[in-house]
Amino acid sequence: MGDTVNAKSHACIVGIGETEYTRRGGIQGKSELALACEAVIKAAQDAGISLEEIDGLASYANDESVPWLMQEALGLPDLRSATMAWGGGGGGCYASIAQAAAAVESGAADYVAVFRSLCQGQRKRFGQGYAVPHSPGFLDPFGMFAPPFMLAPLAQRYKHDFGIREEQVAEIALNARENAARNPRAVFKDRPLDLETYLNSRMVADPFRLYDCCQENDGACALIITTRERARDLDGPVIRILASGQGSEPGWGSGGLGSHNMPLEDYRAGGGSSLSKRLYAKAGITPDDVDTAQFYDHFSYFVLMNLESYGFCGRGEAGDFVAEGNIRWKGGKLPINTSGGHMSEAYIHGLNLAVEGVRQLRGTSTSQVTDAGLCLLANTASAAILGRE
Repeated sequence: MGDTVNAKSHACIVGIGETEYTRRGGIQGKSELALACEAVIKAAQDAGISLEEIDGLASYANDESVPWLMQEALGLPDLRSATMAWGGGGGGCYASIAQAAAAVESGAADYVAVFRSLCQGQRKRFGQGYAVPHSPGFLDPFGMFAPPFMLAPLAQRYKHDFGIREEQVAEIALNARENAARNPRAVFKDRPLDLETYLNSRMVADPFRLYDCCQENDGACALIITTRERARDLDGPVIRILASGQGSEPGWGSGGLGSHNMPLEDYRAGGGSSLSKRLYAKAGITPDDVDTAQFYDHFSYFVLMNLESYGFCGRGEAGDFVAEGNIRWKGGKLPINTSGGHMSEAYIHGLNLAVEGVRQLRGTSTSQVTDAGLCLLANTASAAILGRE
């Protein structure tokens, strides 16, 4: 592998934990902080460590479950590292994994809990109109005051330039719903979706139809990250973090949520092109080596863009790539979002996709890819490559 980190100190994921996932407003008896703590406790139990051993926390996107409250609620005796990947919403989810990996590899912490908790029924709704820092004066006059309206122009340009058809885009939503049907944790596990229903669904913000948009959910999940040396003293499976990082091309600023002035080639690419090259080089692999991928599916069109940006097909070719069945669990070259993703499992701002990636490499997914050894976690601004020990 193209990696300079000492093998013993290489970061690994040794625990995963989740709360119940519900539709927005489904959880009322627990606070967002309580859900975060529940997910961390379950991840620690899964790893086979005590809570007292956790000495690092990492999250992203202005998480309201702040470290000092988490430390008090969990009773952590010695919190040595607390990091936050700022901005970009869920675009920072895998950046939090990168920061946790850096903490354990540098010795700043021994066991870091990466977490995300959302209670959209109790507080801020991520699908509702709200001001993006530094940009409301540029966006609000044009009615771009919620994520679908902010991001629709990027998808529209991509669709126009490459002749993407609705039947092709539908594959993202249909694949997610089919995978969710096998997943007992998925909010839409009992809600089948067919092409006719997709095509007849209402337009939210052209070209986004209803089923091109992710859910709004309540729930939390967490990972436990430590070094390879410590991981080998534990009883559970060890998943290596072969590469992780964040970054975007010039001009993105706050991404599609607030910046529409990047060069055309970047605008219709959705971000991730330069980041993918760095991570593949660090992991010492190519896209052809990846067995399964979990893409941040807040809106279906960006999954198509990311399939191209991360090298699974050429620019403008993702429509044909998915139409040929390549992302399906059975028979596909690259099964994606095997838990149902944000569209059909739950929208926990990306981190539940990382939990599914770990399950794939453990061999415990409900849509298990045979002999999965490498998993890509990807979105426009951060990504990670996981490998089985």
